[in-house]
Amino acid sequence: APRRVEVYDNSHIMGTNAIGAMIVAGPEGFVKNQYRTFNIKSETLTPGDDYAMMREVLTRRFSRLKRDGETADAGAFPDTPDLVLIDGGRGQFEAAREIIHGLGVEGVLAAYLPRLAPGIAASAFHGLMRLAYALLRGSAEDVAIALGYWAATYLPLRPATGAPPITRDPAEVLARAMAIAPLRGLPLHPLLWQNMRDAAALPEFAPVVDWLEVDDGTLARIAATGLAVFAATQHFAALHIVTGAHWLRIVEPYADRATFFLLLRHFWLGIAGLVGELGFPSLPDAATLDRWRALPAPDWPELRAAAAESFDEHDISLAFSAYEEHRTYGDPLYRVSLARRLGLIPRYEP
Repeated sequence: APRRVEVYDNSHIMGTNAIGAMIVAGPEGFVKNQYRTFNIKSETLTPGDDYAMMREVLTRRFSRLKRDGETADAGAFPDTPDLVLIDGGRGQFEAAREIIHGLGVEGVLAAYLPRLAPGIAASAFHGLMRLAYALLRGSAEDVAIALGYWAATYLPLRPATGAPPITRDPAEVLARAMAIAPLRGLPLHPLLWQNMRDAAALPEFAPVVDWLEVDDGTLARIAATGLAVFAATQHFAALHIVTGAHWLRIVEPYADRATFFLLLRHFWLGIAGLVGELGFPSLPDAATLDRWRALPAPDWPELRAAAAESFDEHDISLAFSAYEEHRTYGDPLYRVSLARRLGLIPRYEP
């Protein structure tokens, strides 16, 4: 559900005393200390032009958001709204869309990614997926749809507390999470996000969010760990680590360093919440991984063609991400593990 809703309307008296108003609502109801009024200042505005008044109000509001929003605390002004409501008709709507579109993709992401990052588990990372594909397509409309989907399915797991991290190794975080005894008693649901949600609700799971030390090398370590987990398990949940690492790499240029680190932290928290879904797997050692890397496997054209013939759209997504990640990291295990998923090579033994 939206955490911050902003509603805009304008008023004037026979074209004079023009004023715009913003009211704010949150999960607990109206937030009156966040209400704002905007005296209409434009000297070129035709008296009574409600569309132009709406443009001025929203320009002032969202220009400030673009300038200051990254440093605002949650709940403060100019905190990013999850939903904007405009009183009026098609003309007012078009005025609002024009102003928000004028922020540009970079401006919108700078305003919204810090807010959305803690809920990256939304629909099992599908908000992240939609955003990554929208950025690849270069479609501002698709970016807007992706952010709306992310906000609508927003799934915060656990807030970071600032406790000192334990390890730089994502695999160690998973190993420690597997040692949380109550996780083994949780029933599994059909959807990944439900299992992340239930794991995160355990009091014993609360510290996990702070365990990983996030730095400039974290994404590469996440990608390597995710590939090892997928190669070992061939599990549907592990597939999401491989694709998710790719999606994060696509989004990285559009996020400042602090926001990207936040995305990484909460992404791996979501993955840690899936250790039960994954069957509490033992990760292969380096020698085993090297042996798998040496296995013969088809080259990429055959792999992509096989994925395109699959009835499971996840195979297509995995083939694309595995190819792109192989280009980035050069690890042949991407090709081998994808070939195993597609049934093009026999099951490899530990």
